[in-house]
Amino acid sequence: MRHEENITLAFLPEPLLAWYHENARDLPWRKTEDPYCIWVSEIMLQQTRVAAVLGYYARFLEAFPSVEALASAPEDRLMKLWEGLGYYSRAKNLQKAARIVAEMGAFPDTYEGLLALPGIGDYTASAIASAAFGRREAAVDGNVLRVVTRLTDCHDDILDPRTKRHVREQLQHVMPAESARVFNQATMELGATVCAPNGPPRCGECPVADFCLGRVRGTAETLPVKTPKKARRIEDKTVFLLLRGDRIALRRRPDDGLLAGLWEFPSVAGALDEKEAPAAVAALGFLPKAWKKKLFAKHIFTHVEWHMTGYTLEVEGDGPPDFVWVNRAALEEHAVPSAFARYYAEAIDHLP
Repeated sequence: MRHEENITLAFLPEPLLAWYHENARDLPWRKTEDPYCIWVSEIMLQQTRVAAVLGYYARFLEAFPSVEALASAPEDRLMKLWEGLGYYSRAKNLQKAARIVAEMGAFPDTYEGLLALPGIGDYTASAIASAAFGRREAAVDGNVLRVVTRLTDCHDDILDPRTKRHVREQLQHVMPAESARVFNQATMELGATVCAPNGPPRCGECPVADFCLGRVRGTAETLPVKTPKKARRIEDKTVFLLLRGDRIALRRRPDDGLLAGLWEFPSVAGALDEKEAPAAVAALGFLPKAWKKKLFAKHIFTHVEWHMTGYTLEVEGDGPPDFVWVNRAALEEHAVPSAFARYYAEAIDHLP
């Protein structure tokens, strides 16, 4: 650890903890030391805003109040409850880990034990170990990286694993043993609400502004340093809302890859126009009876962007054997990812 960083971060705990006790948001997972509840919240909060998680968290714990309930839940019910949160592999890993924990009889209470569970990485293992078991483990997420790099005027690339390890070592050095649980939460809270992303830091509201090297040197707004992301790959797709009486066609996506195992409306690669689309429908084994509507949608994933052309039409024929035909009530029971939100709404409008 560089001497200057050591001195700067040594000042952090006292004003940070005092500020947190006065300003912490009232969040349900902060009111428990139950490792199951804390674990569920941490997995949901990955890549997802707090405001979006709150409702899901309450519904999830109502449906699956214990690790045993989650371990034995039907996968379709689990995925339906997760619908709209995105990054669906998180839900699958939750259930895999729940089955391991249920078999063990209790959650591991150490960083190393938690890290061995599916879907749990360095940050999540540290966060659960400290919040549930009071372990002195520094939890370093994007918010914490931003706070520390600004405080210490660090210009290392935060996407470099070595930077994250260095920040973790720094925080481990200054983390109060008696306040490990709260210290982690306070550091994350500061990054989420004051030393925030997507805009200049609100230094006038910051409890540690007096000794922040980034503020003093005028570099805070340029930190943290992050390697630019590669441009997302664009994929064109044509989506078919195939109606047959009071039912619509769905098919399950493959068990691996993007949106694995979820339900979707049938689609083909490419942006097909009105002249090309009928041949694609016929290739699926259908006879088009009436074309009703054409509509466009776009969905952005982390590394890929879907540009979708959609057609609503009435058809005759059974189609491929992996298609299922569902009425409105059954459609609402299937987990259709938010990537198809516009088409889902259109399907609901066309089903009695």
